Amino acid sequence: MVTKVNPQLILNENLPGIDSVNKIDDEFWENRYEQINNFEKHLCQNGTHILKFFLHVSKDEQKKRLLSRLDNPDKNWKFNNADLEARAQWDEYQKAYAEMLENTSKEYAPWYVIPADKKFFARVAVGNIILEKLQSLNLRYPSGESNKILTQAREQLIEE
Repeated sequence: MVTKVNPQLILNENLPGIDSVNKIDDEFWENRYEQINNFEKHLCQNGTHILKFFLHVSKDEQKKRLLSRLDNPDKNWKFNNADLEARAQWDEYQKAYAEMLENTSKEYAPWYVIPADKKFFARVAVGNIILEKLQSLNLRYPSGESNKILTQAREQLIEE
């Protein structure tokens, strides 16, 4: 999303046909979203389950967390001036996030928007979604029949 808000950074990627910010238009982003969707669809068609989590922190909570990083010497390492630059572009980032979520949340690769001002709640919400997905997979330990097959295969190999 940084490049969506600051398209000049894309020029450093040396993408074919992109040599000026003017070429980073709506069509460029539509193509990028399509590429993301195609890649995720390919993964799903080959047995990968995708869950995407967008941890949404409010502007007030972000401010509290940034101040905490500044006020607590043990958290100073977490602070970066780029955080303030990004914060100054809050509205642009919110618009970019909304567009990204709208264009890349698919049935085969859904986005889950999680309110994350309260870390405990966010962790429980994400954990519940993961648990629900794991339960839907109907995973089981190998059955007695599997053990029988394994035993027979072992005996066959030993007899060679």
